[in-house]
Amino acid sequence: MPVIQGLGWTFDTVAKTYEKLRPGYTKELYDTLFSYQPLCAGSKAVEVGIGGGQATKPVLDTGCSVLAVEPGENFCTLCREKFVAYPGFSVLNGKFEDAELEKEQYDLVYSASAFHWVPEEVGYKKVFDCLKKGGTFARFANHPYKDKSRPGMHEALQEVYAVYMPGSLVPDEYSDEQARKRAEIALKYDFVDIEHHLFHRTLDFTAAEYIQLLGTYSDHIAIEKETRGRFFAAIEQAINRMGGVITIYDTIDLQLARKPE
Repeated sequence: MPVIQGLGWTFDTVAKTYEKLRPGYTKELYDTLFSYQPLCAGSKAVEVGIGGGQATKPVLDTGCSVLAVEPGENFCTLCREKFVAYPGFSVLNGKFEDAELEKEQYDLVYSASAFHWVPEEVGYKKVFDCLKKGGTFARFANHPYKDKSRPGMHEALQEVYAVYMPGSLVPDEYSDEQARKRAEIALKYDFVDIEHHLFHRTLDFTAAEYIQLLGTYSDHIAIEKETRGRFFAAIEQAINRMGGVITIYDTIDLQLARKPE
């Protein structure tokens, strides 16, 4: 889905649905991350934009402590409850760019589908300052793509979008070149050992689940309520006409960068 600057606030209004419907990330991604930056009890991490905590448990399960910096109050409350069993977990309510964080104290700073909301120059410089020498910045996100398994599904949905979100663009399937360019941003801010990786999966949703998922995207949340209701009803009807299930082809990109020793 496209990123609409200025709509970051919208996610917190649907925190519980976001936590339920937004997918987590693959085991292969975490295997790659922890191979690049091993973590253990005594390690310290900052998560930028925890959202519903989709990327948090695997890091906590290493024994690493996690300080989540999250602007949404509802997300903060949700995640404090969700990870109450982890004594090393804490949440700071606020924007990452405004947070007062200790310098050179963290082994890992990571952000899952959230760092695009942070101004680049401020964000990368702050990450660099927070990390210990040799520490890692991991940035990753999922990039959903149209259903390629059901002929006509995409076209049917685009007919609905033409009515309710005219002019909305359908992005190309996320590519290795896009991941490489995103990874190389870190070079401008003195990071080294740059890597990028792609992981692929498919996700099936019923028509009802899919419109709930759409209701967690900022540009969809921003639509006037009654119009949004008609829009989502039309989407649900279109999917049900095509068999009642939609498959999303999801690409996850992972960028890794290290602060020099």
